[in-house]
Amino acid sequence: MVALAPSAQAAESATASFTRTSDWGTGFEAKWTIKNTGDTTLNGWELEWDFPSGTTVNSHWEATVTRDGDHYTAVNAGWNGQLAPGASVSFGLNGSGPGEPSGCTINGAACDGSGDPDPDPDPDPDPDPDPDPDPDPEPPGEYINLGYFTEWGVYGRDYHVKDLVTSGSAAKLTHINYAFGNVQGGKCTMGDAYAATDKAYTAAESVDGKADTWDQPLRGNFNQLLKLKQMHPHLKVLWSFGGWTWSGGFGDAMKNPAAFAQSCHDLVYDERWEGLFDGIDLDWEYPNACGLSCDDSGPDVMRTMMRAFRAEFGQDQLVTAAITADASAGGKIDQADYAGAAQYTDWYNVMTYDFFGAWAKTGPTATHSPLTSYEGIPKEGFNAAAAIAKLKAKGIPADKLLLGIGFYGRGWTGVTQSAPGGSATGAAPGTYEAGIEDYKVLKQRCPATGTIAGTAYAHCGEQWWSYDTPATIDGKMDWAKRQGLGGAFFWETSGDTADGELITAIHRGLNG
Repeated sequence: MVALAPSAQAAESATASFTRTSDWGTGFEAKWTIKNTGDTTLNGWELEWDFPSGTTVNSHWEATVTRDGDHYTAVNAGWNGQLAPGASVSFGLNGSGPGEPSGCTINGAACDGSGDPDPDPDPDPDPDPDPDPDPDPEPPGEYINLGYFTEWGVYGRDYHVKDLVTSGSAAKLTHINYAFGNVQGGKCTMGDAYAATDKAYTAAESVDGKADTWDQPLRGNFNQLLKLKQMHPHLKVLWSFGGWTWSGGFGDAMKNPAAFAQSCHDLVYDERWEGLFDGIDLDWEYPNACGLSCDDSGPDVMRTMMRAFRAEFGQDQLVTAAITADASAGGKIDQADYAGAAQYTDWYNVMTYDFFGAWAKTGPTATHSPLTSYEGIPKEGFNAAAAIAKLKAKGIPADKLLLGIGFYGRGWTGVTQSAPGGSATGAAPGTYEAGIEDYKVLKQRCPATGTIAGTAYAHCGEQWWSYDTPATIDGKMDWAKRQGLGGAFFWETSGDTADGELITAIHRGLNG
């Protein structure tokens, strides 16, 4: 970090510091942090710096950045220019080259606080010493960047809604899917009510720095997400039902589609959490096919379900679904009428991950989220490009398809071959489950050693893992845009680093 602030403060002064948050060899991600070190409100900021020749800014967010040769100027966005005393704000950029900034000034004064900017001609006469977080009224881009937030993550994973704020991720997301509600007895039901509505948060744990009280009517994740939406009004939140574990109830529920849809509507829009949800996501794994259990409802069941939910939820609320990416001949995509259902669906989250893994315990090793096919891939039709092509060929509009990204890796142990296709003895150890591990762990424990078919793999000791990195996500987002897709989604938020580098990579790739 450069440009540390001295202890002396003027009536109005500011500092700016530059930090590289990640580096992937061919490029880097960084952030500038501007802090008001004075005792009056700072009404707007303009930051200037120079990069040495060979170091450039390629994209940026949460500020307007212009370039004149090697000289850069960044001006606040409309929503983050006013800083109360002691407050700070950051904006991000990605670039290339090894250089560090020099000649830094903030509002015309040295970024380390050694010189004062010109005085404010009209200072705020009554600055708020404890302002609410600055809102982010504009969406982060034209493409959808959707993340699943898991209900159970608040336990062993110790991941909470506030982490979306401290990581800088909330401003880069467009939608959050809250996972999962259950499907039981023909109805949508709560998953874990304690985590959703009752868990008490301290001031330090809470999104807005305010502690829950014993007698308030709503606590838990739902209350924290409501606070997050107040801070970031562009965010839409959907309640996702089903998932791998809880999909078994869909077949029974679809014996009466209208009653099923009504039960879900009543729960999603319960007055206890009024204003939280903007729609529903149906994660049935899989209609008329097998997942954890098998369904034989027939190929029309997907169209019937989405039609019933659109009728119940209306045109103003979001109705989406997570769907298979199995494009093999006669595979899961062929088992249900996803094209017929698309007319009632805002978009599909195409689960273009988990194609291969250590459930095949002796291998061959293969990347679990290949963008394309490659020589030696264990099964044809098990890649993102094949899935998207098949769905489009069935008549589903490209902009109703989101590309799926896994924020985790899948791995084997007992592997001697570095390239894909090696033999193994079983699943590699994982923190919560054998054969699977979060990106934030693998990045440090088993760094990527190669890429194939648009994703990365890593061979470390006897372990072999595959996962996406910021660099491979950049490539996948470029591909998604060229395909005309509506954007991307990922599973799930807690797998990212503390500074949200994968969410940032999706945001950068879609909007750069």
